[in-house]
Amino acid sequence: MAFNLFKHLSQAPTNPKAPPKARQFDVADLYRGPAAVEGEEGTAPALDEKLRQAYFWIVNNAIISPHYDIEYNDGPNQSYRVGDSKRLLTLPSAQSYSSFVLLPLLTFAARRKCLFVGGPGRGKTASAILMGVLAGASVKDVKRAMQHGHPQMTIADLLGNPLPADLVNAQSMDDIRIAWRAWLGMRVKIIDEYNRIPTRTQSALLTVMSDNYAEVLNQIYECPDSAWYLTANDDQGGGTYQVIDALRDRIDVVVQALAFNPRFLGDLLVRIEENLRPEELVPAQIVFTAGELDTMGEQVRAVDVPEPVRRRVEFFASQFELMELAGGQFEYMTKDTARLSGVDWHEVVAADNGRDRLKDLGCQTRNGVSVRNLMTLLIYAKALAYFRGSGEVELEDVRQILPFVLHDKLQPDLDAPFFGLPEHAPFRTDRLGWLRHLFDQSCAEYDRVDLDRNDPVGDLAQQFAQGLDGVSERETRTRLSRIERTIESLVKGKKLYGPQYDDLLKLKYLHQRYTNYLAWLRSQ
Repeated sequence: MAFNLFKHLSQAPTNPKAPPKARQFDVADLYRGPAAVEGEEGTAPALDEKLRQAYFWIVNNAIISPHYDIEYNDGPNQSYRVGDSKRLLTLPSAQSYSSFVLLPLLTFAARRKCLFVGGPGRGKTASAILMGVLAGASVKDVKRAMQHGHPQMTIADLLGNPLPADLVNAQSMDDIRIAWRAWLGMRVKIIDEYNRIPTRTQSALLTVMSDNYAEVLNQIYECPDSAWYLTANDDQGGGTYQVIDALRDRIDVVVQALAFNPRFLGDLLVRIEENLRPEELVPAQIVFTAGELDTMGEQVRAVDVPEPVRRRVEFFASQFELMELAGGQFEYMTKDTARLSGVDWHEVVAADNGRDRLKDLGCQTRNGVSVRNLMTLLIYAKALAYFRGSGEVELEDVRQILPFVLHDKLQPDLDAPFFGLPEHAPFRTDRLGWLRHLFDQSCAEYDRVDLDRNDPVGDLAQQFAQGLDGVSERETRTRLSRIERTIESLVKGKKLYGPQYDDLLKLKYLHQRYTNYLAWLRSQ
């Protein structure tokens, strides 16, 4: 009975309210005969439905994770204040998800890189193995291909060895063949305890992760696009070796393995008594082929990000980089300039006392948001919307996914006045809660200044985006004057905050583009 339960897949749609997806026309469709209708006998479900089936099978049967921490609501929800701290327990009114299962699946769909963190025995490796099985590999192959970090791991251990006969007989480096490790060709790559790998070997791993190829003795192995899963007992630099910054930066999301709830001990007992291993019982219906993985990646990228959502992400990202006294030239007034200078952080912060340090969100962090972080945020927001059956990203999708993307990327300044307030004490340890609170504060400020309806910089940028073909010299001068007036209105009698700083840089960019165009017009 227990075996049959593990093999069971619900026949009902996992998201019955999901709207049908618009499908692009392909000339090849004319030669394929009548179109199949989803739900007909012999017809496979859409890939987003298949992904949801995989999620619900894992969360209901394989991984015991009752922590529904990615919450959605459809109307009012029930909530309770609990304990002396009066923490909020909410009962979501719409389909919600466990991050420990959902984030790895989104990584699988978008073929990105996920780090599991948490104490030993909490299911990190088991979750990664399940992802490998979903990609079509056998449990045996997944386990054999898994790379286990240890202090003596060499580059040859990680990537492969030259053939001994070739080393003896080769006349040049090109004659040496390499016995490449099998894991390099897999669609799911797993690195267990990656922070126990020596620094030099980490550099070789970085090349595979970032550039998708391996190199030994000038021989190159091209790797397929893959989903990566790494595990560590913590993400604070622990382990045998310090993880190099470039390798940490390549990790897209961090997922915490939360504590086991003993109320589910009976489920563990069944597995012991029946000798059941969930990774060996994955239903064939939720296993993805290589072609399906490629198609799913394309469908995820095709999900739309509406302009109102994009603008709020822009506004959020603009809060954090400004450090007014770090640079003498306007463009260099950033936290990155302060970091590269080597000057003590507290010394720079002490000098920057012109703003309301409690109001300014940028004062809560020691760095800004990088280009890679923003690209990762957008692709995961698309993947989450796709998983939920939507053709476009909602603001709540961004709000739910952002903390996992920026978990170890946006570093808090725990000496900031914000963290000194008693009501904000939990945010000193709860990184996910703090990041979601930051985003909520940013969105509230965005709404307060009414940027959806009153955004002169956005209007100027939209006008420029229409192109310069046919724009006269007189019109160009008019636009230059309008940019200069907008700058005057932004700087007149106001303190400088992150969003205004980025607006001014955008205006300077537009001014320079029009100036260059005006010079070209005169030359004609």
